Amino acid sequence: MLITDWTRQALAAMLDDLRAAVELETHSYDKVMLVKGLRAIRALAVEHLGTPDEEVLHDGGSHGDILELTYEGTAPGTVLVLCHYDTVWPTGTLAEWPFALVDGKATGPGVFDMKTGLVQAIWALRGLRELGLPHPGVRFLFNGDEEIGSPTSRPYIEDASEDALASLVFEASLDGALKTARKGVGLFNVSVTGVEAHAGLNPDAGASAIHALAEIVTTLARAGSREHGTTVNVGLITGGTGRNVAAGQASCGIDVRVTDPTEMGRIDDVFATLKVSDPRVSISATGDWNRPPMTPNAASRRLFKEAREVAAGFGWLLEEASVGGASDGNFVSALGRPVLDGMGAVGDGAHARHEHVLVEHIPERTALTMGLITALA
Repeated sequence: MLITDWTRQALAAMLDDLRAAVELETHSYDKVMLVKGLRAIRALAVEHLGTPDEEVLHDGGSHGDILELTYEGTAPGTVLVLCHYDTVWPTGTLAEWPFALVDGKATGPGVFDMKTGLVQAIWALRGLRELGLPHPGVRFLFNGDEEIGSPTSRPYIEDASEDALASLVFEASLDGALKTARKGVGLFNVSVTGVEAHAGLNPDAGASAIHALAEIVTTLARAGSREHGTTVNVGLITGGTGRNVAAGQASCGIDVRVTDPTEMGRIDDVFATLKVSDPRVSISATGDWNRPPMTPNAASRRLFKEAREVAAGFGWLLEEASVGGASDGNFVSALGRPVLDGMGAVGDGAHARHEHVLVEHIPERTALTMGLITALA
């Protein structure tokens, strides 16, 4: 049987698994539901693949735990499969936005980012086994903190990718294209302390932290560089205690994205040298780089070429894309190791209410994974 015939026949069962995965809400900050969700994911893997040859559970602390399941292959080496199971959607979202199949689309919280990819990954290994195709070992790493920057899982991802033939990230595709480049992400906070005073009775005695922060926001906005692919977004602002009070405190939260790794140093200097016009105001900048840029290295370029040849064998043209969002693939790429991202769903609406997956592409994407893994044998 051809790979594509097998994946088309498996679609109905895959959709059943997808429904079950989406209906287990796994918000990044709900530890109870994350634990429940990871148990269900393990059960799904065991149902389709049997007891793993190796299993390790890493404590995620207040975040989702990290589960590594390794299945031996029929050829040397191991392929690392990265799947996060947390979503941005708070527990309870499902009650007002249930999983649904409508007009060829699957919708529901987390269906695109990235529970379809997770289901496809498990079924891809099942397909390789059922069809008796040669394949390296497969190590699944399921983490529950990707949407908040993978603070706990990062070292486990880096360790697991060290000896892998390839790392495949099952984030959603960009209209079917694999993601071979991603921006790096910096998360920063700036706090300003001023001098409180009555805005009407004694305005000159005050040094408004909010007014000072407005100067800082302008400085930060100007620090972006479209030429270098750098964006600086001040996404959160808080401060003040009343309309008639010169604010004593104000703060802002900033998201920085960089394509060029050298831009990280320049942005660091911007935060280190922030100044305002009123000397009575003090400034504190904190934060760090959450993920380095994912820039195509030689090993990843070879891996994409392999994937493109596999797709061509199925009669498909596989494209590549560079995107502004980051993923766990950034960590692997920064170490110079082969990685392909966007192996997951075709659809749209990540982190939005129109999040959906195009069902017709699920068999195709599963077949692509199967073809690539067997090619690595």
